[in-house]
Amino acid sequence: MVERAAFFMETTTATATTPAKRPHLIRRLYDWTLHWAETKYGTVALFAVAFVESSFFPIPPDVLLIALTLGKQSRAWFFAAVCSVGSVLGGMFGYAIGALAWHVLEPIFIPYVFRREIFEKVVEWYNAEAFLYVFVAAFTPIPYKVFTIAAGVCQIPFWILVAGSLVGRSARFFLVAGLLYFFGERMRGFVEKHFDRLMWVFLALLVLGFVAVKYLR
Repeated sequence: MVERAAFFMETTTATATTPAKRPHLIRRLYDWTLHWAETKYGTVALFAVAFVESSFFPIPPDVLLIALTLGKQSRAWFFAAVCSVGSVLGGMFGYAIGALAWHVLEPIFIPYVFRREIFEKVVEWYNAEAFLYVFVAAFTPIPYKVFTIAAGVCQIPFWILVAGSLVGRSARFFLVAGLLYFFGERMRGFVEKHFDRLMWVFLALLVLGFVAVKYLR
């Protein structure tokens, strides 16, 4: 498990990150995603970005969730709910891609959306602990889209994908919205700068909590 966690961390570092270091196209997509916060279609855009990010879009919905929540903190929980629902539905769409169209779309997704070695690792792990890995991918900055599509390719039970995604995505987006709701603008720089580490820390605390409960029992 330690080896797998290290691979997850490496994958996260290699895939996700600071806008300043992104290629020009990704930076433009990042700015395009953010600009919706200044329009009346911000909520619709949040749902759409959360949906497509679950299967192929490279920009995480958190950036728009942060901007919208700071613009109207009283709707923080509503924005988190919209983001969660959009992302879980998008995960179902990713599952459908893997289950029904992978033989056609594989040359497009690999290597343009994610790397083959990452995908093959995920397929290997799914055979053992599907729910755990769906949850971890849904909650942390690991590329969730790899797991939704691999879930369909591996034909894991659909309910596992839905349950793991619902728990993980909701926990992640409500955590971000909650921090901004209670601490507002003061938290913005911290969340944006340390988002990856923050998710890993909370995951570690969650795991330790389960271990503690099991030990006490």
